[in-house]
Amino acid sequence: MSLLKGAMKAGLAAKALDIARREASKPENQRKAKELFAKLSSRGKKPGTRSY
Repeated sequence: MSLLKGAMKAGLAAKALDIARREASKPENQRKAKELFAKLSSRGKKPGTRSY
């Protein structure tokens, strides 16, 4: 029974990963991700703060 549950969870994880890859390959989502990354990376560059 636990082997079956593990297989089902693995299948759901694989499906979720497939959907995430498909969405990430879309140009509009790539643009949004780049904008978010730029916003977050500029937020951390405040004077007087340390970056580790």
